[in-house]
Amino acid sequence: MVDTMTGTKIVGGLCGSLLFFLLVNWAAEELYHVSGQGEGVVEMVAAEMMVEPESTGETVSIEELLATADAGKGEKVFVKCKACHKLEQGEHTVGPSLFQIIGRAIGVTEGFAYSKQMASHGGEWTLQDLSDFVENPRKYLPGTKMSFAGLKKEKDRANLIAYLMALR
Repeated sequence: MVDTMTGTKIVGGLCGSLLFFLLVNWAAEELYHVSGQGEGVVEMVAAEMMVEPESTGETVSIEELLATADAGKGEKVFVKCKACHKLEQGEHTVGPSLFQIIGRAIGVTEGFAYSKQMASHGGEWTLQDLSDFVENPRKYLPGTKMSFAGLKKEKDRANLIAYLMALR
């Protein structure tokens, strides 16, 4: 038979272990968003967008979302992007530099070889394009080299856009 002190230690150890694993799981979800198989990176970009919130079904303009967006939180969201993107002009890695991406021509950056689909897209990055692309890059532009799973939360996309806009 187990005495009271030993039983208390065993239960405390189990509860502590469960708490540890829950905290590790929470931290991992904050750092990495996993929503599909074989997906992983982002090319950001940026004038107007309509988004459908999950709860109300109403559309909210990007201007309304940006009015309450937090560039500091956007910097934290950018952690998911920085493995493949730099914010300095002309510094490319796996993805192109995101320096002044808003209003820049789509698929045209000196010193970076875009996929055929991105290079032939045309136009400039608007807020609508930025949000749509970052939400689901492969749906927005099938054949893109970008393998990022996307940012499903509209608030994360708005915060990220606010961060990129603040870097001008």
